[in-house]
Amino acid sequence: MDLRVVVVAAPILIALGWAGYNISRAAIGQLQMMLKRGEV
Repeated sequence: MDLRVVVVAAPILIALGWAGYNISRAAIGQLQMMLKRGEV
């Protein structure tokens, strides 16, 4: 694999991973809030 491919792909993959991590964290937080509201 060419080094240029890695240089271009790495930041994109990091950004996608970071976005996915933040979205999943927000979704889990929302889910927990909904569950807490449902219990009361």
